[in-house]
Amino acid sequence: MLRAFRNLTRLVRAGRVLARHDALFPLELRGEMPGIVLFLLTVAKLRLPWEEAAPDAGGAEPAARLAIALEKLGPSYIKLGQFLATRADIIGTELATDLTRLQDKPPPFPMAEARTIIVEEFGRPVEELFTALSEPVAAASIAQVHKARTHPDAAHESGRDVAVKVLRPGIEAGFARDLDSFFWIAETIDRVYAPARRLRPVETVQTLADSVKLEMDFRLEAAAMSEMAENVASDKGFRVPAVDWERTGRHVLTLEWIDGIPASDVPALIAAGHDMKKLARQVIQSFLTHALRDGFFHADMHQGNLFVDADGTLVAVDFGIMGRLDATQRRMMAEILYGFVQRDYRRVAEMHFEAGYVPHTKSIDTFAQALRSVGEPIFGRPARDVSMGRLLAQLFQVTEQFDMKTRPELILLQKTMVVIEGVARNFDPDHNIWDSAEPVLKSWMIERLAPETRLEEAAAGARELGRIVGHLPELLDRAERTARLFSESIDEEGIKLHPSSTEALARAQNRRSYGTPVVWAVAGAAAAVLLLKLF
Repeated sequence: MLRAFRNLTRLVRAGRVLARHDALFPLELRGEMPGIVLFLLTVAKLRLPWEEAAPDAGGAEPAARLAIALEKLGPSYIKLGQFLATRADIIGTELATDLTRLQDKPPPFPMAEARTIIVEEFGRPVEELFTALSEPVAAASIAQVHKARTHPDAAHESGRDVAVKVLRPGIEAGFARDLDSFFWIAETIDRVYAPARRLRPVETVQTLADSVKLEMDFRLEAAAMSEMAENVASDKGFRVPAVDWERTGRHVLTLEWIDGIPASDVPALIAAGHDMKKLARQVIQSFLTHALRDGFFHADMHQGNLFVDADGTLVAVDFGIMGRLDATQRRMMAEILYGFVQRDYRRVAEMHFEAGYVPHTKSIDTFAQALRSVGEPIFGRPARDVSMGRLLAQLFQVTEQFDMKTRPELILLQKTMVVIEGVARNFDPDHNIWDSAEPVLKSWMIERLAPETRLEEAAAGARELGRIVGHLPELLDRAERTARLFSESIDEEGIKLHPSSTEALARAQNRRSYGTPVVWAVAGAAAAVLLLKLF
């Protein structure tokens, strides 16, 4: 009860802020609302004596009004807005796209607090870690960044410039309070409003909580950078800054300073002589390669998190939000996109059914027809008008009609695609996303169909089968011990069994006598089938 009261109080406060910024409901729907709702909105908008006047947002777009309100509510709500930008299935494609532009630029916190956090993190004076530490050069809701210089060492005789990211003080406790409120309202919705259960509100908030947890532990961000650096070590056109592990902890992250041009500064890139068409192609192909080849991708790769080196290499920063795709999801993604490129809607439908995304009770032909309604309108249109990310968003809307449950990892992938496409078209407004994507998709699919790759997959399947078979003796032994204990527990008068139970026990005893040879026969047959599928 106390939790409900506490969270209800917080949510009423948040609702008032949204209402005062005309962001609780679209203005266009006011005429359709019941009188009681309009009355409550009017009451919610009343200004209390100690409150500032809300801005007149009547002429602003819905997303702008919502963005202003979320920024007013603080870091947790800014992060919620950014997260909702990944959930077009919940808030709609248009609003989700608008929220990707949500500003996350609160004022920096005092230099003295930053120095205190660094000292507490490493137990050493700042002067022992750095010869110089600048005022903040960038600030966000989670952290702010300082430029610093390290002491000379064997590898760097005069020291080196580094970026020092410091967690905002008090942010963890603030997020914990607001996340508890988000969980409470999600649990309430899940309990009282059955139609919303398909959207998995509790799991959605859990995904947000997991994401925030990763973002606020800089050791995990450093690990993500290290993992991606290994993945792209041999790639051309994309790299990851090196982590300074000696000066990295939970609340402080130190990495190589990047002297490149921000991806958002197109005039500077052009003036520096960079090939803008090449950069557009590079950002699309790099992202698809990471997602398909590695199953691990930067999920917040907007212009503010990208720089361009003097040699034209893209350098990504801010690895707080990462996406992962398992083998099935990668295959699903590649075949969906390539199927649309080839206009093979039947194959795209089959992939959804094979992956178990769409219930087998549905008609595969009807589903393929629905996919055609998504794909055909894009052909014949100018390349600049066709968005791969929006196509996936429309695809997810169609799958809702076929009882496909929300797949958070695919929604995150779709959101990232929208952002990446925006970066590419910022470099080159006429860039053809599909022309850039097709060679990566085709190459990956050819590689997956290669005999050696299929042999590796078959071997992996055989190992899993062997693991299961290996546990069978233990399972049989457990069953035998259970039966023995059961028989020992019977009293002198015994127990009475139904005739059907007696017959079932007899059949089980017969199977016990020859079960192991049958198991190995099944295993052998399965291995043979795996080998036959290769050729």
